[in-house]
Amino acid sequence: MNFEKHINLFKYSRLKTHPVKVGSIEIGGNNPIRIQSMTSTNTLKTDETVDQSLRIIKAGGELVRITAQGIREAENLGNIKKEIRESGFETPLAADIHFNPKAAFTAAKIVEKVRINPGNFVDKRADFTKIEYTEENCQVELKKIEEKFIPLLNICKEKKTALRVGVNHGSLSDRIMNRYGDTPKGMIESAMEFLRICIRENFLNVVVSLKSSNTRVMVQANRLMLARMIEERMNFPLHLGVTEAGEGEDGRIKSAVGIGTLLADGIGDTIRVSLTEPPEDEIPVAKKLANYFDERINHKQINDIDTIPINFFEYNKRNTRVVENIGGNNLPVVISNKEGNEELYPEFVYLGDQLIFDSSHEKSNFIIDEQNWDQQITYDDNLFPLFKSFNNFYLSESKSSKLNFLKINCSEINDENLLKIKNQNNIVLILETNNKNSFADQRAAFFKLMNSACDFPVIIKRSYKENNLEDLQLKSASDIGGLFLDGLGDGIWIDNKSSIDEQDIINTSFGILQASRVRISKTEYISCPGCGRTLFDLQKTTAEIRKRTSHLKNLKIGIMGCIVNGPGEMADADYGYVGAGPGKITLYKNKEVVKKNIPEENAVEELIQLIKNCGDWKD
Repeated sequence: MNFEKHINLFKYSRLKTHPVKVGSIEIGGNNPIRIQSMTSTNTLKTDETVDQSLRIIKAGGELVRITAQGIREAENLGNIKKEIRESGFETPLAADIHFNPKAAFTAAKIVEKVRINPGNFVDKRADFTKIEYTEENCQVELKKIEEKFIPLLNICKEKKTALRVGVNHGSLSDRIMNRYGDTPKGMIESAMEFLRICIRENFLNVVVSLKSSNTRVMVQANRLMLARMIEERMNFPLHLGVTEAGEGEDGRIKSAVGIGTLLADGIGDTIRVSLTEPPEDEIPVAKKLANYFDERINHKQINDIDTIPINFFEYNKRNTRVVENIGGNNLPVVISNKEGNEELYPEFVYLGDQLIFDSSHEKSNFIIDEQNWDQQITYDDNLFPLFKSFNNFYLSESKSSKLNFLKINCSEINDENLLKIKNQNNIVLILETNNKNSFADQRAAFFKLMNSACDFPVIIKRSYKENNLEDLQLKSASDIGGLFLDGLGDGIWIDNKSSIDEQDIINTSFGILQASRVRISKTEYISCPGCGRTLFDLQKTTAEIRKRTSHLKNLKIGIMGCIVNGPGEMADADYGYVGAGPGKITLYKNKEVVKKNIPEENAVEELIQLIKNCGDWKD
């Protein structure tokens, strides 16, 4: 399966999928990217759910999803829908179903769309135990799925209800986990079992999603899903989202890295940005992401490259030589226009015509005068040059014997220029672009370097003129994150020529590296946005845990409202805090339950004590 055969890597265009009718809107086809969110209220509380739904709609949400964990909740969707319609809105509603096919049957008769999770629609949730499934066992399980799933399809046909087959990395079934593991391939196989039944039953009103809190898994799974669907002659629309993205800066950057990487290649028909915030706050963020990619239509031409030197379905870091502390197996470095004054310090700081190198993360101590590149300079351990062109570097007699930075535009990478520097051992390239389709332009530049066997380390640089920090976070994470997800890049430099504080830009750079899973520099919180199944005050608890633990760098802490995705999405987390019942919390260490049903008022202290007992606490 070749992803690149189905996507134009060098010219931005939306992938055309089969249009799916969902009430008053269509998803896929030639329709715009649809924006949606999900309520976090108790579905049995009609007024609260209606009020929150209306806030989502008024913010610009085109579809509202509501959890229906049981038949009572599914039945109450009728009351909720009635009040929303009486308020003058025809916005379609979707029911979110886990564990309960009967609730899906009821909901499908009421709302315009039903989401089911293949991992728990019939199969039980994985408990990470090793079980051997024979082919005969699997066929028996698939028969059980058909017995429950086909009646739902029949109701959807009758009522003209759309369906979402929504796979979550965190809730794959035991059977899938044991056959394929906790992998993108397992997610695809989980979805395909249901999609093949849809095809056999001639039911095409289907949207597909493959979500994960791990951006690398999420992107690879969607690419693989697209290739698999094309291979089996399917073209269902794709719903994009990063689960448990978190709140604030982290949630926005992480969502933009995952969703933006796919949107950049024209993949995705509807999106939901999952933030641990009020659901209406998700809508403007999602709209900004979708609108950003409209800007690159009719971008400057990027020449096609015949040989694609990377595998889009798995992570492999580009092999580069080591130049000082850059390249090879070194962590990606950060360049900024100012020294950091908080906990996150860039390695290199560019101050107008100076570059400062910080190897200790405590104080910058290496300086270079860019303006004197063509003068005879004796470089010592504290001074490195930054050259502005191939010729400047090639002709200069004042190169450093250790490290030279060379700024280049993607359009300048050609055989003639590369020949001038190919035998140099101490160059780090700073790769810039002025193409509106910056992601594709810089990716193509990496392909040229790799195909020419040029192993210079590369700093990915992007320049902006943003006055709003959220806009800068979303745009830079969308432009740069996907390159790191594909193993490209040895450093990051975000240059913003406007009023945003430089420390915020530094934090954004580190945030992109962390969300792309190439450099962990602070505590990572895997926190869900909440829904009607949430069993505690998620936003308040997340803020409290963050306040108490944010100094514990390199730890991952999962904060999950309920058990649907909790244990699975936290599979690579160090610690987990999961709602187990009203006012009750269960704590995890890795995948293992450590303590069950702790009173909510004591649970944060118990989590901290657990971290201390395991030796991971630092004052």
